[in-house]
Amino acid sequence: MKKTVAAFAIAAGMVAVPGMAQAQNVAPGGFYVGALAGYEGLDVESGDGSVSADADSAVYGVTAGYDLSLGSAFVGVEGELSTSSGSTQFPDSFGGARDGLDADGQYYIGARAGFAVTPGIAAYGKVGYTALDTKAFTSAGSLDELDENASGLRFGGGLQVQLPGALEGRLEYRRSRYDDIGGDIGDATTDQVVAGLGLRF
Repeated sequence: MKKTVAAFAIAAGMVAVPGMAQAQNVAPGGFYVGALAGYEGLDVESGDGSVSADADSAVYGVTAGYDLSLGSAFVGVEGELSTSSGSTQFPDSFGGARDGLDADGQYYIGARAGFAVTPGIAAYGKVGYTALDTKAFTSAGSLDELDENASGLRFGGGLQVQLPGALEGRLEYRRSRYDDIGGDIGDATTDQVVAGLGLRF
């Protein structure tokens, strides 16, 4: 019985190895759409750099893009629309006219490149332009809320895993920096860790 099992295992291995050899260098390619959700850390600095504030929240959104497979590597373009609920507030000692910032929608378009690590798993990096919708406010309500749209740079990286059928999953870290938002608000930074589920065409 043991000999039969061993022979079957060897035969199965001989069949599987060529298939793995063919698949191991193939990077993902084609169009894809997906949804994502995860954690966001928001850090905000006052315009004069004297104080800062931070907040934690959930982030979720949708993404779409196209990858060009180059054998074991790939390059692509990607767009994303996401939203979060991060709300920061400067210390009471800060005497500025606006003492807090809410982060709303984020928009991203950029490039990414990666390579196949194992059959069905790829690693990648990304960089591109991002914009952040913000709302500055005073806790006392002495001024009207002021909406701003800040531009910035996002970079990050992650792992992408092929799932059954046309599905794929990803786990990604990215950091976005927005300079000189305006008024009493200086720079803002978001750090995000997200998981995504996508459909590739």
